[in-house]
Amino acid sequence: MRGFRGNYPAILLVVFLVTWVILAVSPNYRSVWIAENILTVLFVGLLILTYKKFRFSNFSYTLFFVFMILHSIGGHYSYTEMPLFDLIQDKFDLSRNHYDRVIHFLFGLMFFIPVYEFISKKLKLKDFWGFFLAFLILIALKGIFEVIEYGHLLITRGSEIIGANYLGMQGDQWDAQKDIFIGILGSIVAWSGVLIKGKLRK
Repeated sequence: MRGFRGNYPAILLVVFLVTWVILAVSPNYRSVWIAENILTVLFVGLLILTYKKFRFSNFSYTLFFVFMILHSIGGHYSYTEMPLFDLIQDKFDLSRNHYDRVIHFLFGLMFFIPVYEFISKKLKLKDFWGFFLAFLILIALKGIFEVIEYGHLLITRGSEIIGANYLGMQGDQWDAQKDIFIGILGSIVAWSGVLIKGKLRK
């Protein structure tokens, strides 16, 4: 028997799928939910299909799990109308709902370790060069995602719902650049945390 640690990724998968199905019921905008979940299905499917060939650490699977849950919540409400952040926006008189910015930051923060883990095991790159390559990959992924968002808008022929709630610019013409920047900050924080942890161990 593999025990809890061995079955941990499967447990997370089941919990995620149950949560995902619940959040798939009556989203604020079905078209936005579909757009947000195309990559979700592809990513989770990829993790399942490659599980026997490459297994991440349980810590990395936890990071994936938390991020995908938060992303699924964004898909259900739309990133521009997440209720908790609507309350925060009203409470502090903010110019926008910042849930999307938080998720972009968490992408850089939470995917840094798993990407480095893959690089260190498959490419045998460790320490600085491994971290640096992980950093570059995440920057590239952020840029690619912004292009995908724009491409989806073109495919839907400028749909107002997609434009307002999938792109989530909220009137900011520099939204894409800021999303990439905040994702980069997340990766820098993760990298810094790894370096600090390494120094404390010495």
